[in-house]
Amino acid sequence: MAVGMLCAFAAAGCGGGDEEEAQSCSVAAQTGCAAPQVCEEVEGAEPACFDPVTVTGRVVDSLDDQPIAGARVLARDANDAVISRVAVTKEDGTYALVVPARRDANGVPVKAELTLRADALAYETFPKAPRVALPIDLATAAGKPPTLASAATEIALLPLADGDARGSISGVVHADQPGGTLLVAGGATGAADLDGSYTIFNVTPGEVTVRGYAAGLALDTASATVSADKETQGVDLHAIGEATAVVSGKVEIVNAPGGSATSVILVVGDTFDEATARGEAPRGLRQGDVTGDFSIAGVPDGEYVVLAAFEDDALVRDPDTSIGGTEIVRITVSGGDVPVQESFKVTEALAVVSPGASTLDEVSGAPTFVFRDDSSEDLYEVTVFDALGTKVWEDLEVPRVTGSENVSVEYGGPALIPGMIYQFRATSMKAGTPISQTEDLKGVFLYR
Repeated sequence: MAVGMLCAFAAAGCGGGDEEEAQSCSVAAQTGCAAPQVCEEVEGAEPACFDPVTVTGRVVDSLDDQPIAGARVLARDANDAVISRVAVTKEDGTYALVVPARRDANGVPVKAELTLRADALAYETFPKAPRVALPIDLATAAGKPPTLASAATEIALLPLADGDARGSISGVVHADQPGGTLLVAGGATGAADLDGSYTIFNVTPGEVTVRGYAAGLALDTASATVSADKETQGVDLHAIGEATAVVSGKVEIVNAPGGSATSVILVVGDTFDEATARGEAPRGLRQGDVTGDFSIAGVPDGEYVVLAAFEDDALVRDPDTSIGGTEIVRITVSGGDVPVQESFKVTEALAVVSPGASTLDEVSGAPTFVFRDDSSEDLYEVTVFDALGTKVWEDLEVPRVTGSENVSVEYGGPALIPGMIYQFRATSMKAGTPISQTEDLKGVFLYR
């Protein structure tokens, strides 16, 4: 039996909440374990001391596979809450990230999924639309001490064309539970470590305001003067109370026999990308399993975009602009509750067959995009975006198919760049109006 001595969580409330809370507590505050062991939750028993689970990998340039030193890597749960300390990559691009892992009675990590975020100067943050972070199952950790390394722990970052013309901001979020706070400055973002320290890379030079967002947390703002290729230090934010506003509304799921529930998230307005209709949602500002009414509590003051059907759930926001409930909804929270008057309509998605139906597929040559036929369409529109959200090709007159359950479209645009991430999206049209489309996070592929 691999279980060591019993231990306890020192932070108030640790060990008594749900699984995500317990994971966060297991990293944030523990006592009774001799280093390097850590205190972990045990199914059906008291917490105990174990050798920690370590995620290892590399961060490299996606175009030439060269290592990136100084990148910040952290682990997040399903709500984007940080559940690990930040690991900084070495000169060879490698990192080692200790993550919390609930154990069974024999001390073996049980199934639990996390994702990774990586930030570096002069590189696009990972993940950022249309790129997605593949889930990592802690139950696959092996060895003594348990280590996890896979394709999902190898992170390739996309270089920014003007990376050397941008600067960075660093500081500390002073609050009781700062870990995972989303920091935003001029559209650039960063995530706070469990001790509150943060760095925001790739900020456009000039005067910017730094804001922090996390469910239940109200923070002051700070100003910073950013210079190209320099770090502006000591930009601290402080808690000024609790965020108590509630954003509520309703989702209507229509024409969707393949999906019955979705989620609703609040995206910080400054991070919203019109081309991809996505952005960054702060820790906790999400409600899952929504079948009708939704209510998101603890929303800090700020400008938000309210999005539904964001993950892979066989549903998409209804693209039919000829009917109500399909517009992008923007709200302002300022000290009080915000009832969203417009209901969200979501509908069944066009299923992606290949590439990118369930994993990040690698393709070469002229790719062929395959998706399920929509029986009521007149024609289809197919568009390809690169990982920076730039449209690289489109075919707006793909004919309807008969006698086949799938539609196949061969790429006919400019040469794709090896090492670049792309996404294809298909939309079914009827009488000039979109009626459905492929899911937000599918159709993503790596070009070789």
